[in-house]
Amino acid sequence: SIFYGFVFLIFRRNLGKSGLRVSCLGLGTWVTFGSQISDEMAENLMAIAYENGVNLFDTAEVYASGRSDFAFSSRHPLKVFTRSSFVITTKIYWGGQAETERGLSRKHIIEGLRGSLSRLQLDYVDIVFANRNDVNSPMEEIVRAMTFVINQGMAMYWGTSRWSAMEIMEAYSVARQFNLIPPVCEQAEYHYFQRDKVEVQLPELYHKIGVGAMTWSPLACGLITGKYSDGVPECSRAAMKGYQWLKERVNSEEGRRQLAKIKELHLLADRLGCTAAQLAIAWCLRSEGVSSVLLGVSTADQLLENLGILSQMTPQTITEIDALLGNKPHSKKELRA
Repeated sequence: SIFYGFVFLIFRRNLGKSGLRVSCLGLGTWVTFGSQISDEMAENLMAIAYENGVNLFDTAEVYASGRSDFAFSSRHPLKVFTRSSFVITTKIYWGGQAETERGLSRKHIIEGLRGSLSRLQLDYVDIVFANRNDVNSPMEEIVRAMTFVINQGMAMYWGTSRWSAMEIMEAYSVARQFNLIPPVCEQAEYHYFQRDKVEVQLPELYHKIGVGAMTWSPLACGLITGKYSDGVPECSRAAMKGYQWLKERVNSEEGRRQLAKIKELHLLADRLGCTAAQLAIAWCLRSEGVSSVLLGVSTADQLLENLGILSQMTPQTITEIDALLGNKPHSKKELRA
């Protein structure tokens, strides 16, 4: 396999302008943990990741209806390491069926995080994320609740996930106004075909208020690997129950255009002596303000491939990819010029 020849360069970056040092690659559990793979495989993936320099592990109360939390706690290999040597995050929003079990009310933030900690069998998480904004909860209530769980020792930091730049700025302003704790990080989707927020909006927030970016879906739900080039394989994510939206996306006109570009990116990766996945992940890491890229994997081979990232993304390669994609977003400064 081509990726076994790569040196793992899992370096550390500060999470935004906070003092927390996280590995540039993290292990996410969006689809796989608790549903697509066994607990034994989850355990194996965490051990491989940690042994190769990954110190960031991401979960959420909604993933596999909370079962991904159990995958982390059930005999997980991290228990043999010092708790202070790794970073665990969780996300709060979708908890249960009752109206009070979802959203970002003070009640659900506190109870949802307690539930996550109980399933994870941990005293605290390092970062708790608000998993989308809640229009029914006042921003002051959200920021006060996040400050409370940090002051109670249930979390070290808090962040946002899938929030707009304006919402993040509002949370920061509320925190400063009432002497509360502001968010340190935004989790955002980022890959070849989803660029505007991470490349234009978040760098501005990073410079203004120190909010970093933790990005997910670097392979566009597997699209970039080329697995959907000849249709939707039976064992793929797009064939899973609840992922009809992905199947439709793959089969859409836009999806076919993207697949054509992916074929060209595969040729570029071949020329550079790496896989298409390694190229895509290295491309995500080149972006200013990106603290860490979360990987979603279901096998040890996939994980090892994704960890073997390109040691250098040259300006020439970046220019070539931009020309091929034809979707480079422009900052306000560039537009004014």
